[in-house]
Amino acid sequence: MSEDARFEDGGESPLNLGAMDAEDLTVLSALAQDAVFPVTDMLWRPRERRFALLLNRFRWEDSDRDRHGAERVRAVLVADNVLSVASQGIDRSDKGTILSLLSVSFEPGDEAPGGQVVLTLAGDGAIRLEVEALELRLRDVTRPYVAPSGKVPGHRD
Repeated sequence: MSEDARFEDGGESPLNLGAMDAEDLTVLSALAQDAVFPVTDMLWRPRERRFALLLNRFRWEDSDRDRHGAERVRAVLVADNVLSVASQGIDRSDKGTILSLLSVSFEPGDEAPGGQVVLTLAGDGAIRLEVEALELRLRDVTRPYVAPSGKVPGHRD
């Protein structure tokens, strides 16, 4: 008797990555590139020193895109050791605003291991996190779904 296929048995498993240095962050940034999220899905908890985003992440790592089309997945991007948060080019009062993440980078500060995590957004927006130390996590929290546009994100050179 054969059993039904299970999601867990497939080659596709949910992403669960951490970034504790610049090299790790390069990988995390590449996998989070082109994620979109409503302005309302940002959360800053100063007492916990934590900043989080609930993203609709494009699945760049998906090798079966030709078989089932472009996919996205809901993912959480969490930064710990956050001392302060600042943003530019974002109207937080417009609850309908959808933001697009282009990259995540780290700028070392005067005192290691601290510095600034910069989330660069499309349209000249940015979120700057002053951190005591670099510690980010990116974790998928839903099953993949067909990207509403049906397309792979493109970039102009």
